[in-house]
Amino acid sequence: MIRLSELRLPLAQAEAPEALLRTAAAAKLGLPPEAIATLTVFKRSFDARKAELLAVYIVDLALAPGQDEAALLARFDADPHVQPTPDMAWRAPVSAPADWGDANASARPVVIGFGPCGIFAALVLAQMGLKPIVLERGKPVRQRTKDTWGLWRQRALNPESNVQFGEGGAGLFSDGKLYSQVRDPRHLGRKVMEEFVAAGAPEEILWVAHPHVGTFKLVKVVENLRAQIIALGGEIRFQHRVTDVLLNQELAAQAVVGLEVENLQNGERSTLPTSHVVLAVGHSARDTFQRLYQRGVHMLAKPFSIGVRIEHPQGVIDRARWGRHAGHPLLGAADYKLVHHATQAEGAGRAVYSFCMCPGGTVVAATSEPGRVVTNGMSQYSRNERNANAGMVVGIEPADFPRDPAAFEATLGDALGAADVPAGQTHPLAGIVLQRQLESGAYALGGADYNAPAQRVQDFLAQRPSTGPGEVLPSYQPGVLWTDLHTALPAYASAAMREALPAFGRKIRGYDMADAVMTGVETRTSSPVHLRRGDDLQSLNVRGLYPAGEGAGYAGGILSAGIDGIKVGEAVALSLMAATA
Repeated sequence: MIRLSELRLPLAQAEAPEALLRTAAAAKLGLPPEAIATLTVFKRSFDARKAELLAVYIVDLALAPGQDEAALLARFDADPHVQPTPDMAWRAPVSAPADWGDANASARPVVIGFGPCGIFAALVLAQMGLKPIVLERGKPVRQRTKDTWGLWRQRALNPESNVQFGEGGAGLFSDGKLYSQVRDPRHLGRKVMEEFVAAGAPEEILWVAHPHVGTFKLVKVVENLRAQIIALGGEIRFQHRVTDVLLNQELAAQAVVGLEVENLQNGERSTLPTSHVVLAVGHSARDTFQRLYQRGVHMLAKPFSIGVRIEHPQGVIDRARWGRHAGHPLLGAADYKLVHHATQAEGAGRAVYSFCMCPGGTVVAATSEPGRVVTNGMSQYSRNERNANAGMVVGIEPADFPRDPAAFEATLGDALGAADVPAGQTHPLAGIVLQRQLESGAYALGGADYNAPAQRVQDFLAQRPSTGPGEVLPSYQPGVLWTDLHTALPAYASAAMREALPAFGRKIRGYDMADAVMTGVETRTSSPVHLRRGDDLQSLNVRGLYPAGEGAGYAGGILSAGIDGIKVGEAVALSLMAATA
């Protein structure tokens, strides 16, 4: 097979491209069209840099009998747009015997967390015959959805079942984006996508450039993946929270020997023996990070970003991105990606960028802790809500994190204070301290009832409080309180955002429109901690503990988390099979 890229068609021809693509591919290769036996679209994107918008294709083709594929590829050896089609199939590195683990239950691997990373770690472990046990502190996806709506509609937060915790992870209540910029030489992302399609996701996610699923469709996909894991011998234990990791000294390093687990349905605590644990807890499992820190698991404070959600009419974004083609059925709701490096005043040196853009979506309440307000964005598959929203966030470094021992005591407790951290260093949990400070401040600023503080862009730029909405109505539920967001964020972040708004307006016309709505705060952009691991994907100082996914600092979104879950699942399987050989 041959992979041909950068085939371009006018938008008007993209509705029925098959014959045109075959003609274009044949012309590129210097062949008659009949020399191409089959042609399939691998990827389609759009180039909107000029007034005449173009559809851009990557295709895979097979030559008709009698054609010399090797000679053709040799002729185009220097052309990066003509290459052999890569082998993207996933192959299990090991396979366990059918009765594996039946006689020794403690040999079964345990996956903590059932978000995208945990799902794919458990799935590949099950596909290799290793019968994983999954511990998920939250509820099954449909019960979790009801609890999440309880916060949005009734201001009732369930700390164990919400946007962050439960089957499907934080990615469930998002845009369902299935694209990433991580290096993926083994094409594990293709494995993730194919499993999603097999579980009920739209087949188009395999070939559109920026695929997404949306929350409602993800619900069924996640349920089907769960069913597959169980059918292969895996076990999912919902409402089971890991309260401690049991360690034993092994030569020069500690090793996992088991987990302490609380059944949240009845309060019972038990010990689960195991020697291999996948830690796929997501970026909001703060109590787990604290316990691991107490146990001495190697971790560092990690940079992340803070800011707000910003909303515009979706039509404004469509016209800015697609021009006269806005509204074309093939294009759908437009997205954007923006970055600005601030140079002025307190914000100098800061990167301001768009994050988790949700076309035709809503801003949602995403807290997992009482007395705190966090925002996130969500879209359904149709992306047909009136507003576009995205995070507008500012990058921060560990040097920006709190160092005051009193702040640690107030948010983490006496045992995890900053007093023992050497001068000039950052406490590994300092990012959590900052997140909680900002989220508690937003809760108070919003009226202490889970309303979020909000402000019109014009007022934010003028540094004055807003008193109500203009043309753009905020979508955040349960509601907003109009105020001044400068009191919700550090001065350097506000200054950088004030500089970035008009710069973004020059790139996306209307971005800095007076009535665009900013809703705070966005603090869960990524994990505030980094649990370092070695080449074998195990913790640097705890054998058998495999930090994975977004919570450990190795992913950022559904696709990259799923890829990391596959990698870690494979590493666990190789270790288990080597130990039993």
